[in-house]
Amino acid sequence: MLSWAVTFLIIAIIAALLGFSGIAGTAVNIAWILFVVGLVLALVFFVIGRRPPV
Repeated sequence: MLSWAVTFLIIAIIAALLGFSGIAGTAVNIAWILFVVGLVLALVFFVIGRRPPV
């Protein structure tokens, strides 16, 4: 998930450098959403993984 966020961030940076502001803005939004979702999933799996076995 975080690798996709980095990919979209790189796409946004390249698009911004080339002057495609609409594509850059969309790519930044997608990267931000993927980053937040990946961070939440990582925290959930971290907490679940620390439970003692039943």
